[in-house]
Amino acid sequence: MTRIAPTPAGVDDATAERLAAALRCATISREDPAQLDRTEFDRLATHLEHSFPLVHKHLTWETFGHSRLYRWGGTAEAGSLPHAGADPGTPLPNTGETEAVAAILLAHMDVVPVDDETGWTHPPFSGAVDGDFIWGRGAIDDKSRVLAILEAVESALAEGVRPRDTIYLAFGHDEEVFGSAGAARMAARLRERGVRAGLLLDEGGVITSGVADGVDRPVATIMVGEKGFATVRLSVVDVGGHSSMPGRQTAVGRLARAVARLQDHPFPLRLTPVTVDMVTRLRDVMSEPRRSLLGLVNVAGPAIARVLAQRPQTEALVRTTTAPTMIHGGVKPNVLPQRAEAFVNFRILPGDSVASVLAHCRKVVRDKRVAIELAGTTSEPTPNPSAGPGVELISELAREVAPGIAVTVGIVPGATDSRYYDDLAVTRCNFAPITLTGQDLERIHGTNERISRVNYARLITFNRLLIARLA
Repeated sequence: MTRIAPTPAGVDDATAERLAAALRCATISREDPAQLDRTEFDRLATHLEHSFPLVHKHLTWETFGHSRLYRWGGTAEAGSLPHAGADPGTPLPNTGETEAVAAILLAHMDVVPVDDETGWTHPPFSGAVDGDFIWGRGAIDDKSRVLAILEAVESALAEGVRPRDTIYLAFGHDEEVFGSAGAARMAARLRERGVRAGLLLDEGGVITSGVADGVDRPVATIMVGEKGFATVRLSVVDVGGHSSMPGRQTAVGRLARAVARLQDHPFPLRLTPVTVDMVTRLRDVMSEPRRSLLGLVNVAGPAIARVLAQRPQTEALVRTTTAPTMIHGGVKPNVLPQRAEAFVNFRILPGDSVASVLAHCRKVVRDKRVAIELAGTTSEPTPNPSAGPGVELISELAREVAPGIAVTVGIVPGATDSRYYDDLAVTRCNFAPITLTGQDLERIHGTNERISRVNYARLITFNRLLIARLA
């Protein structure tokens, strides 16, 4: 077997340019499908097919809108199953039996819009490349993972490598707007085929440097589930009138009081089994007094939860979070408002639910004149997330491409496409072995998104090593 370098240097110019060309495609998700610029997704599809000819010669695939589901048949598959290279671009047939699948590798091709381009060092869709970085919206979230997976598969095919069991690649086109037209349909397709994979790998965790308090080395966090989400609309209707003769409370005042109550009375702190596992794995690399405190996790759980709650980044691990995000009402300063409404976003810890969020809101607000209802899409948290057997494999590969790191587990505070695939794999991992600082994390969905050549090389090597382990 060809040796794969465990500590790659930065990618060469040709590899960087393939990612940069993908970043130049402004594949922006839109809540309204009619506003989607389909030509940009078509440009990206053409680029992928041109840049990775072996993938598109030897793998079968089908499309779901602009999403792409690839199947790389394994050497151990039954003769009745389709083999690599059979009718590319056509629907994959149902088999009526459970298919032996090593892994489902997820990534998404869409990106969020850019609010203000003026602060960018390079225009967000320029795909600029310099000696250190590849710049552009999607450089981290998540086109680098799409391209890295394809780079790894193309390399393996060039070396004559084929996995023992089937590998699926599922690249969504609408993850940033909840994935209902892409990931949901691809997951349903796999369900129809009886797929049960050993490993599901998607975006989520990374290697952070200087982010974890009390740890003097980079920390790789392999997410094994995700929080749910729900947005609650609070609304108040009143008779209105002239502001010179107000009642005891206006619609705006009543609404403001309801929002304040929710913010002042958050969900209780609690340690979930995943968070206990996370801190236990980190204990040996923690400085004192945290190390001693974590050694008492079974009896000092409440104290540990309070420590974690001191920072927003870790508070999300120990409670369902409450975030008022929008509020408006009234039409003129001297007119009593007839209607006011606010939106509060909740990220739901496993053990809570969308229903318990609604119940909490009604209990805390305690005002029958404030209407409380769900707004938009909701998602339940991963039920009983835990580290499956595949976590150790991902941990080993992470240490191989990034020596000297600490490795732990966690849950994704946001939503990813992988929630649609939870029942399709034994182990779920949300992780990419790229090292980011706190400032780098702010670039995701923010200004000056970029990925270093070294990080991108590490990401490609990680996927190539994974394929080698599955071969």
